[in-house]
Amino acid sequence: MAVHPRTRRPPARAAARAALRNDVVIAGIALLAAYDLALAVFMAAWPHAFYVHVGPFGLRNDHYIRDTATFNAAVGVGLALALRRPSWRVPMLAITTLQFALHSINHLVDIDKAYPAWNGYFDFFSLAVATIAIAGLLRVARGDAEAGAGRSWKGANR
Repeated sequence: MAVHPRTRRPPARAAARAALRNDVVIAGIALLAAYDLALAVFMAAWPHAFYVHVGPFGLRNDHYIRDTATFNAAVGVGLALALRRPSWRVPMLAITTLQFALHSINHLVDIDKAYPAWNGYFDFFSLAVATIAIAGLLRVARGDAEAGAGRSWKGANR
């Protein structure tokens, strides 16, 4: 049975697309790791500044802000480790997608409680868009993992 030439990609082209998808996943994970770790440091070191400039909801509680920083730090470290361990990529992206989705819902519930008011809307919509983007990254990573295309940042496979 003959296969129509348009239904089959040349192996080099398919490999180039797989490598590009893998590079996008790695870059996305690196960006998310840096974001989570930077946010954790900012929250832990300067909880008042975080409250004033990022999370002006209700009364300020430095202890809870630092508690939340530990969650961001843990996710950031897990994402950073996933750069060298391809088998961690899909689970870490799944956890990160879930965390962003739940965080988005929390901001939706309190959307009108931020000061200034526009901050509540901005936070919710930016988190929702980020959730969709991370879910897309997860989808790409799952496809690559199922195809066995995962390679690490430095080329090590684990």
